[in-house]
This record gives sequence, C-alpha cells and structure tokens, in this order.
Amino acid sequence: MTRPVELFPLFAGLETLEGVGEKTAKAMAGLGVERPKDLLFLLPHSGVDRGRRDSVRDVVPPCVVTVEVEVGAHFPPRTKGKPYRVMVRDAALEFTLVFFHARGDFLQKLLPTGQRRVVSGRVELFDGMAQMVHPDHVLRVEEAGELPVFEPVYPLTAGVTQKVVAKAVAGALARAPVLPEWIDGPLLAREGWPSWREAVEAVHRPEAAAELAPTHPARQRLAYDELLAHQLTLALARATLRKQKGLPTVGDGSLRAKVVGSLPYALTGAQARAVGEIAGDMEGPFRMNRLLQGDVGAGKTLVAFLALLIAVEAGGQGVMMAPTEILARQHFAGLEPLAAAAGVRLELLTGRDKGTERAAKLRDLAEGRIAVLVGTHAVFQKDVVFADLRLAVVDEQHRFGVAQRMELGAKGAATDTLVMTATPIPRSLALATYGDMDVSVLDEKPPGRKPVRTALVSTARMEEVVGHLAKAVAEGRQAYWVCPLVEESEVLDYASAEARFQHLRAALGDVVGMVHGQMPPAEKDAAMARFVSGETKVLVATTVIEVGVNVPNASIMVIERAETFGLAQLHQLRGRVGRGAAESTCLLMYQAPLSEGGERRLKVLRDTEDGFRIAEEDLAMRGAGDLIGTAQSGLPRFRVADLERQGALMAIAQSDARRLLADDPALDGPRGKAARLLLWLLDQDRAIRLIGVG
Repeated sequence: MTRPVELFPLFAGLETLEGVGEKTAKAMAGLGVERPKDLLFLLPHSGVDRGRRDSVRDVVPPCVVTVEVEVGAHFPPRTKGKPYRVMVRDAALEFTLVFFHARGDFLQKLLPTGQRRVVSGRVELFDGMAQMVHPDHVLRVEEAGELPVFEPVYPLTAGVTQKVVAKAVAGALARAPVLPEWIDGPLLAREGWPSWREAVEAVHRPEAAAELAPTHPARQRLAYDELLAHQLTLALARATLRKQKGLPTVGDGSLRAKVVGSLPYALTGAQARAVGEIAGDMEGPFRMNRLLQGDVGAGKTLVAFLALLIAVEAGGQGVMMAPTEILARQHFAGLEPLAAAAGVRLELLTGRDKGTERAAKLRDLAEGRIAVLVGTHAVFQKDVVFADLRLAVVDEQHRFGVAQRMELGAKGAATDTLVMTATPIPRSLALATYGDMDVSVLDEKPPGRKPVRTALVSTARMEEVVGHLAKAVAEGRQAYWVCPLVEESEVLDYASAEARFQHLRAALGDVVGMVHGQMPPAEKDAAMARFVSGETKVLVATTVIEVGVNVPNASIMVIERAETFGLAQLHQLRGRVGRGAAESTCLLMYQAPLSEGGERRLKVLRDTEDGFRIAEEDLAMRGAGDLIGTAQSGLPRFRVADLERQGALMAIAQSDARRLLADDPALDGPRGKAARLLLWLLDQDRAIRLIGVG
C-alpha cells in the first residue's frame, strides 16, 4: 500500500519548487500548504482585471489599470520620509508613479527616463492629479505578455506575498500529472465537468470573475472530487463494519406491544417507520450502524427504548449511553414507567455507584438479570461485562467521531449501534459527518405537543418580564431563565447566572433555584430534582439545561441576551418547554441595537419551529465548521468544497461511492484504481488501509 509513483513530485518538499526557500516553506504552513500538491487546492478567492487600456483617462479612479507609458523625469524626495515620484505619460495623459522608502538607484534601473514600460496598479486622484502608488507590476514591453489578463488573488499569511504564491502554484501545476478518470462517465458528461488536470489548470488561471464562483464547472469538479474521496472513506468504514458479522436479533414484538399499549397516544408515522427500519437492520446478518435524527420533542427516546426491547425479546441485553450524568438520570427516570409496562428490569450505572451496590449491579449485569442498562461513558469501563449485549444506544452523538463509533462496537460480540442526535442537521452535513451510517429521521411531532409561542423582547423591558413571571408563578406555572453565554467561560457564565439569581430571588422569593456548570454533580442533581418536583418554580441556569432536560410542567422559557446564542442552541433551549398540557411561551430577550445577523437569527426562530429548516438557515448564516463545532464533530475540513453552496453534491457523492464499492469492493477495476489515486491525492490514506481490511 505505497503511494503511486506518478504522485511523487506532488508530495516532495516545498523547497523543491522554484522560489520557495526554507523560510517561505515554513511560512506557507500557515496556509495549510506543506507539499506542492496542497498548492493545487489553495484556490484564489478573487481576481484583478489586468486587461490593457490605452490611457488612464478611460477609467474612473480609484481602480486598477494596466497601461503602457513613456517614463519621464524622476523627483527624489528632498526630505526623509517623503515619497519618490516618477512622471510617466500614456497615450493621452500624464500621471505620477509614487514610491515610499524606495532606493533611487533601484528605481532608475526599473524605470529609465525615455524608455517605455507597462505599469499595472491602483490609480487614485490626489489634488486632482492621477497617481499610482507602488505599482503591482512594472514590465518591459516585450515581457508584458506574461501578465495575465485576469490575475488570481490568493489567501496569504505572514511572510508570504501574492508573487511568491503565484510562482509556487505555477511550479506545482507544472508537476500535476494527467490522471485516469475516477468520476462516473455518465455523471461527468451530464455535468459537463473538465478532467482533473484541466480543472486544476482552470481554477488557477481564471479569465474573468465569473470563473471564481463555486458554480463554475472546474470548481464544481474539484469540490466533487473532495466529497467523493470523503464519502469513499466513509463507505469503506461502513463496508468494514458490515464485514463484521452481526448476530441476527429477532424480537417477537411482545414487549413492544405492552409498551405501545400502555401509552395514552399512538406512535407517529415517523416513529413507526424508524422502529421498522431498526428492526430490519437488527434482523440482518450484519452489524447495525444507524443514526436516529429527530427534532426537539419528536419522541426519539421512545423509539430507542422500543429498539432496546427488540434486543431483550431476542434474549439479549441493551445499553443506553448519555454524555452527562444529569441526562443519564433523566433517561432512566423517563424510561422507568415504560420498563415497568414491559415488565423488564432497567438499571442505572454512573460513576457515582460505589462499593457493594456497584458490585451487585455488575454481577446482575454479567449474569443477564439486568435487561437494559442506562449510564454515562462509565459503562465502557473494563469491569462492566454484559451477558449478551445486542444493542448500544448512544445519545447526543456529535461528541463522537467515526473512530469512536468503531470502538463502540467492540464491547459486545456483535453489538448493533444506534446513535441518537437531537440536533437537526442539514442533509449535506449529516452526510459529511455520518455518511458511514444509515439514517432514520423523525420529522413529525407526537400528537398533543402544542406549539410554543415565541416573542422577541428588549432587555430594557426586564422588570416587565419579571412582573409577568411573578404572575405566572402565582398561578402555579414553572419557568426556566437561561443566562447569557459569556465568552465561553464557565466562571463568567456562573457570575452572570449568580447575579440574575440574586435579582430574581429578591423579586420572587425562595421559589427561585439555580443550576450551572461549576456546581458539583450532586448539588446540580439536587437543584434539578427540586425543580422537577415543583418545589422551585423558576430555575436560573446556564446552558447546562440545553440538552434533554424534561419537566412537563415548565411552560415558560426566558433566554437572556438571546442574540449571543447560535440558532441550533436557541432551538434546543426552546424545546425544553411545550412538553406538558399548558400553553408555552419562549421569550427571546435581546439587547438593542441588534446586528443584522442577530436580528435574522431571532426572527427565524420566532417564525418557525421546524428544526430542519432552522438548521439549514444556521448553515447558510454560519458556515459548516461553526455549526457543529468542527473540533468535536468529526466534520471534515474541506479545502475546495463549500457545503453551504455545493451541498447538493454530497448526496450524489455518497450514492456514487457506495455504488462504486458495491461493484468493485477491492477497487481493482479501472475506475477503482483511479479512485485509489484520488484517495492518495487527498490524504485519505486511512481509507486505503481499509480496502485491505476484512
């Protein structure tokens, strides 16, 4: 599995390129450029029109002009710090070239009086006279043909200039080989895309601004290559998992029927469909690797529990893992009545279980007396042994990447995996992050969930809001009051929550409680328990409560300085209310004046409760990396592909990658071999190793 010879020149050191020394090579690392091939994917973000004009008189300054001139007199500065001026004349007008801190002898050589030169740069008016300060290019007339009519402008970093990047890119282009085609022939023809080599040439030698758009065929082609390589990696990971034989887990439906029969409502169509898809996967010969994606309040937990019951009906066990202890306890509390209805034993295991109690639970688990276990990641410790683990359900998955998913399956002999995420993710991002998984989507709300009335209120009306809250509390209602995010700092978030807590306590009395990230877990749980039982009526909180907290009686959500939160986060917070019978309200308190982006975010939230629409808006406004926090999302960083504007290509790339692997699992055919070159070219070495697995 060594890199193909034809790619060697592109993987050499940067210093092997003309004009790139050790210092420049080091500086280029700031652009993510470490080898010549990285330069091919460092695309220009804009361009400068360097088309020749007869005279500066033909343009309206300030603008960039390229014009042939005759060099006139030189006027060196009389005092230090003043500019050096050179008079020049084009076909119709005399104007000045201006230089600061330039050496006279250098300028005499560059611009000899009486000779003709082509100059290109930004022309401005100064005291009614046209002048060009520090021309970008000064060329002999016979060299002027080297100047592109449209010059690409590259991203820069400290210690690297446009000229250096342009020269290095030209060197890398000269090394780019003609490679066999890895894109499906009919797709290539339908889209009218150029070959890889032509596309790389075209993006670095644009002839007009329109060629810089993400919709240009050359850019579309390179974006597709990147998405295809990524989806091939995910498809190979998926195929590797599928080679791991699963245990067919077939339930008889008896326990599920008991639970569904005990509910005061019927399953939604989406829930029934998802349970069917999961049951189908669990019956199959391969290990299930499925994502359950649902909007706030769409009933994911019920679907997950019904899936766990399939494992129990088949004589096995199930585990549900949550990212925090608060959430694990909540899941446990929510599932207890369902487990009672089914008549199965449900237990909770967290880091807090100690001594004999823990030992007894572990013994019962190992001997198969516990059917379903709920816990934090503590269930992965070595001493936690299952008699027959068939299904692992992981909640709030975007804190888990592909690598962790592969480790997860190692706990049981042939454990199926179901991942739940409550964050609606736009389709293109879902495919980028979870492309190795099959996806079930819950896009209907259970009957009886009332819409939440959402209103925007300025912080200037704080006391009015507190007055309304006092009235609601007197009527027996409960409310959350979420404090602003303070620069991602736990300590400052705590300070802002503490101050608001004191203020509300003074106004409403001791019915006000508080929970924040700085509290010891036991205190946090106790504060939550008091709120759940109705002892406290108003819970002041930092975003600790964003995920999964369920208090049906809470019908008011106040989010202070809502403009400091992201859209997805606001949507999650709002989802904490509207879970009971009462009409629910969400107040988005903002500090005027709102920025344009802040106003757009809050209005989107006010106008819709559809989490998937909100997620698409969020993607359009913030970009992919910010949306799920690239660091912990496992979301790849793409060099060329722009998921906001080229997201539709992701779905095509996924089906193409899966089809290619179905037809040619070892990538040995002509197109398969070409695809291997693509994987090498785009640093997907891990995928190449996976080809040989299993």
